Amino acid sequence: MRKMWTKGAAIAAVLMAGSALAGTAWAQKFANQGVSDSEIVIGTHQDLSGPIKAFGVPTANGMKMAVEEINAKGGINGRKLKLVIEDSGYDPKRAVLASQKMIERDKVFAMIGTLGSPTTLAPQDTVLDAGVFQLFPITSAEFTWTVDKARPQERLKFAITLPYADSVRATMKALIEEKKLTKPCVMYQDDEFGKNVIDGFEAQAKAMKLTPAAITSYKRGASEFSSQIAKMKSEGCDLVVLGTIIRETIGAMAEAKRLQWNPVFLGSAAANVVEVPMLGKDVVEGFYAAGLFAMPYEDTVKGKVKEWFEAYKKQYGSEPTTQVIYGYNGVMTFAWFAEQAGKGLNGKTLLEALESGKGYSNIFGTAPIKFSKDNHLMSIPTQLQQIQNGKWVLLKENLAF
Repeated sequence: MRKMWTKGAAIAAVLMAGSALAGTAWAQKFANQGVSDSEIVIGTHQDLSGPIKAFGVPTANGMKMAVEEINAKGGINGRKLKLVIEDSGYDPKRAVLASQKMIERDKVFAMIGTLGSPTTLAPQDTVLDAGVFQLFPITSAEFTWTVDKARPQERLKFAITLPYADSVRATMKALIEEKKLTKPCVMYQDDEFGKNVIDGFEAQAKAMKLTPAAITSYKRGASEFSSQIAKMKSEGCDLVVLGTIIRETIGAMAEAKRLQWNPVFLGSAAANVVEVPMLGKDVVEGFYAAGLFAMPYEDTVKGKVKEWFEAYKKQYGSEPTTQVIYGYNGVMTFAWFAEQAGKGLNGKTLLEALESGKGYSNIFGTAPIKFSKDNHLMSIPTQLQQIQNGKWVLLKENLAF
C-alpha cells in the first residue's frame, strides 16, 4: 500500500528532525536514489507564498527554464531531469517538512538552489544525513560550504554564492574609504542570514578601528522599523549596513526618508535585486549593495545572455532578474557536473566530479565554477552596485578587504 504523506505524519517528522535520519542514514554514505536509466530527480524549496516570494517565484522559474532547456537537448547522458518544487513560505519548519517529503516520497538525488539562510539551515542535517546532496543554495551563509571533518556527510554540500560576511566587509571598506565615513551602524534580520551580515560588519569595523555607533535588529517578517531607524539617527550614524532583503530594505529607507535622515545605506547581495528599485522607487535612490552578477537589463545584455533574456521574457511574460539567474545557474551547474560524472551517475561519481577541480563556465561571465576536496565554495569577487535613476549600476568590481 502506498504510503500517504499526511499532515499529522509531517508534523511528527518535524519533531523527530535530526534524529531518525541522522542516526541511521549515514552508514550508506550516499542515498543513491532518484537516478534511473531515464531520469534524474532533483528537488528545491522556494518561498512561493511568504515574505520573500518576490525572490522565490522567479528563482523557481529560472530553475524550470533550465530543466526544460536541458531536457530539450536530450538531458544528461541520456537522462531527463525531473524537478520537484515545494513552497517553504520562508518558514524553517515548512522547509524541514518539504525536505523530508522530497527525500522520502519523491526520492530526490540532490537538493538544489534552496532559498534562504534559515530555511536552508533548518533541514540541512536531515538532507545530508540522508545521503542527499545540498547544492548551491541561495544564501551566502557560511554553513553552506564549511565542512566539519568529524561529519563526512558534510562533503555533500557545495555553494556558489557570494559570502555575506566577506561581501559586506569588501563593500564597507570601499565606501568608508571613499566617503570618509566614521560612524557605521547596522540593522540586521535576527536569524542566520542576519548573523552573517553582522559578523562581516563587526569584523570590518574592527579592522578599520571604527566603533559601531549603533547595532539593532528586527524579527524575520517584520514590516515596521521606526524604533531601529530612530535609534540609528539619534546616534548620528553616517553609514547604515542593512541585513535586509526586499521589503525590509524599502521599509527601513522609507522610515529614514520620513525622518528626513539621509545616511549612506549599504545592503548585502540579498538586497541586490531589481524589485528594490522597482518597488521602492525614489525611496531607495542612491542605495548601495554588494553584487554577484551585473543586473540583466534589456538595453544592456548581450550575446548568449541576450538570447537567454529574450527566451525567458517570451516564456514568462516578464523580464528576468538576478533571482532568475540564481535558479537557472544552479540547475545548469548541477547538470554540467552530473555530465562529468558520466553514465554511471551516483553519489560517489558526482562527488568525485564536484571535487575534481574542473570548472564550469556559465553564460553570465563569472569566474569558472570549480571546487576541490578542501574547498566547497566557489571563489567570486565582490561587486559594488548602486541604484541610479531607478536601475542598478555597477560601480566597482573585484573588491577585497
